[in-house]
Amino acid sequence: MRSSAAGSLRRGPARSSAAPPNVTVSACLMRHNCHAGGKGAIERSSELAFGPIHPKVEFPKSCPSSARHLLTTTTLRILETTDLHVHLLPYDYYTDRPDVGVGLSRTASLIRQMRTQVPNCLLFDNGDFLQGTPLSDLVAQQNSAGCTDIHPAIAAMNTLHYDAATLGNHEFNFGLEFLRDALAQAHFPVTCSNVVRALGATPAQDETLLPQYLILDRMLTDDSGQAHPIRIGVIGAAPPQILQWDGQHLAGRVKTRDIVATARAVVPQIKADGADIIIALCHSGIGAQGETNMMENAAVPLAAIAGIDVVLAGHTHLVFPSNQFAKTDAIDPEKGHLHGKPAVMAGFNGSHLGVVDLTLSFDKGRWQIIHDTVRAVPIARRDPRSDTVHGLVACDAQVRDAALAAHSATVDRVRQPIGATPVPLQSYFAMVANDITIRIVAQAQRKAAAAILANGPRAGQPVLSAVAPFKVGARGGPNYFVDIPAGPLEQRNVADLYLYPNTLSLLEITGAQLQLWLERAAGAFARIIQGVTNQPLLDPSFPSYNFDVIDGLTYEIDPTAPSRFDVQGVEINPAARRIRDLRLDGLPVSNDQTYLVITNSYRAGGGGGFQGALGGTVIAQGMSSIRDALLDHLRDGTDAPRDPAATWRFRPLPDTAAQFESSPHARRFVNTIKDRAITYLGPATNGFAQYALRFDAA
Repeated sequence: MRSSAAGSLRRGPARSSAAPPNVTVSACLMRHNCHAGGKGAIERSSELAFGPIHPKVEFPKSCPSSARHLLTTTTLRILETTDLHVHLLPYDYYTDRPDVGVGLSRTASLIRQMRTQVPNCLLFDNGDFLQGTPLSDLVAQQNSAGCTDIHPAIAAMNTLHYDAATLGNHEFNFGLEFLRDALAQAHFPVTCSNVVRALGATPAQDETLLPQYLILDRMLTDDSGQAHPIRIGVIGAAPPQILQWDGQHLAGRVKTRDIVATARAVVPQIKADGADIIIALCHSGIGAQGETNMMENAAVPLAAIAGIDVVLAGHTHLVFPSNQFAKTDAIDPEKGHLHGKPAVMAGFNGSHLGVVDLTLSFDKGRWQIIHDTVRAVPIARRDPRSDTVHGLVACDAQVRDAALAAHSATVDRVRQPIGATPVPLQSYFAMVANDITIRIVAQAQRKAAAAILANGPRAGQPVLSAVAPFKVGARGGPNYFVDIPAGPLEQRNVADLYLYPNTLSLLEITGAQLQLWLERAAGAFARIIQGVTNQPLLDPSFPSYNFDVIDGLTYEIDPTAPSRFDVQGVEINPAARRIRDLRLDGLPVSNDQTYLVITNSYRAGGGGGFQGALGGTVIAQGMSSIRDALLDHLRDGTDAPRDPAATWRFRPLPDTAAQFESSPHARRFVNTIKDRAITYLGPATNGFAQYALRFDAA
């Protein structure tokens, strides 16, 4: 392995001066050339585990210069996986049944097919590969108990011989030590330009956690069988918001930079290091076209940077190219272009494989892209007539075998009995009505907070509980809902009710901050026009995990008012008020009065752009995980609810209605929603069903 920011030959392993405490990862020799760039990244050794790659790229280190002059064109295929979230096999652990629409083992079959079609292939992962299922939770628990076995996701990815990867935000959910241990066993390099140990005056002077960029030396084979050298630059980036989202793990240990500004500074370095083409592994979505500092979804302005040739996007779980995006001057959802450059986003959970085919020509002493084709290839398709999903590829045996032991252990874990529920628990209407799954999580959080306060001066003080719904369809599809029948509960139901490994945080905030908190959440709704009966109810760009319901309060939402905040949490209408009649125990909430709120660590750290939460005083944090609190609550079972709490309502609006999508299976629960007038309208697109809500009875 040749790896040095300065260009000298280094061989590991040895401790890197740039690595933070307990984050150094040893390196082993590679069978191909790879430079890792960035100040401090590789000065003594690599901070990543490198290893063997796909045999296709084991070519001679050089070829006669005359061979380049004979070259006309050749094809380079770039493959992307993203947001796998440890969906390794086609299985849904929450429902405990197979799911042909997910799983790297099926995506792997596509990868191997694509490699047989074109001799020149590169495979990249775009982040969020270490967290996301009960399997990943089990691995994290074992790791914290001292287990040193290879992470099943890394083992599975090693069988596919990835060329490189970057980090997503969820790579940090279990802490830096967990990340270190996982990457130590990866047989592929990992780069991340904007998450660093310490900030320098410029990105070039940062002390890096991982290499800021990579240079992959490869040989391209043309149609006549001639081999031609090419140097491929790879830069990776993660959302800078990780410092808020995982502050309990990262505070004081890492810093982040803006994705676009970092790339703008680093790309010239990659060019100076001899890159012929540059690929951006962007764990960031296709969002606003304009550039703003520290933006979460930065793929569009990133693509505008001179020198970046290809963008592999992710994070938002969407598919690009597709009709999920509107055409603009910068976005071409048919060709798969951002600012005229090829870009792809391969869904989530292994649902798609991103494919970018570049036709390259060597002309005037350099490689040039003369044509490109972009597509996101699915592993399954939904039959709209039967509402069933059919797999399009089989499982790959190598990936399956790498994951099978962990899968079996996870299935055993999720089937463990924990209690019972007297009524069905479902989230089909959690975005439009009070919801029983929200109430259960709120109860569990409040009970945990009471235990923390029990022996102090605040013992017995009322605690409000902030909870948002996670599984509500949307980008997850028409089956992405909680649907637990009445009767016995199993361990899997805990993860179903609360998806993320967040911990509890107890805040003290003012009534004015409570109002701000709820105004931010009320941005989930489109602006309603009174007297109109055919209009959308929900803003499709608003993520459900930001629709906080604060249990213990009562309040009214007026959707005819403009939203005070935009979808990113930026205040755009300071005078707007959607939250009305905010009360606690029947009394109006006072702006100056203080209140205790139990919430998750993500929200307490500012996640989601909630000014109200971020302005609070932290009373306790790093408490138990919310899942552990929920598990204790369900095992106790003494106050299992039969109905949702009557927390919020819509402002009554005569002769007004709006439409929203939910699962077709939600139809059987329509009549159980006591505080809303909801009507089933019929099938919608992509397997969903259409429903209407009347505001005159809301």
